Amino acid sequence: MADIVVRSSLIEPGAQPLIEGLVSEYDGRYGAESRPGGARAEIMRYPVELFSPPLGDFLLLQRNGETIAGGAFMSHDDDTAEIKRIWSHPQLRRQGLARSIMLALEDSAASQGYTRTYLTTGFRQPEAVALYISLGYRPLFDLSVNPEYYRSLPFEKNIGARAGQPSQTPIYEPAASFEDATVRIKAIKAEQEAKIISRLEGRGVSAA
Repeated sequence: MADIVVRSSLIEPGAQPLIEGLVSEYDGRYGAESRPGGARAEIMRYPVELFSPPLGDFLLLQRNGETIAGGAFMSHDDDTAEIKRIWSHPQLRRQGLARSIMLALEDSAASQGYTRTYLTTGFRQPEAVALYISLGYRPLFDLSVNPEYYRSLPFEKNIGARAGQPSQTPIYEPAASFEDATVRIKAIKAEQEAKIISRLEGRGVSAA
């Protein structure tokens, strides 16, 4: 049976392998104490409404009824969708599953009118860095610098009506230390979260 892409959400049973897989991977790589509540709190930090049309989407790749990969995106502004929650089954990697779900998410974002995707990955995930670069994502950080001085590694890609167009977004400067990078990332995330929640509430949906 061919693999199929289905629309879902973080609260549906089909998404549970993705959630548990991400929790295990993130807590295993970074430690459960690396963030308040561990990876599970981070994964569930935003209202599920952010990951459904018309602001976002949540897609699962399924094989024989089993979830083998997935991901989501949410709205930053009218132009930019942030891709999040990318996961593929650890025993099925190197089959192009993450690539397939990324392309499906880009297509969905473009169909909703977004012209830019943005994402971040952690400093201990070199395989994710390689995947995003292979998909045409532009690193917004200096690849020659120790990634610990960024901690969170940002990428962008023009899609839809702007596909293939060059970007003018400046490259972020590295922090002076891992501790300084942590402080900076916390501030950036807090600012982004406030804007994202405000955007959701502007659509008449409560973020509570």
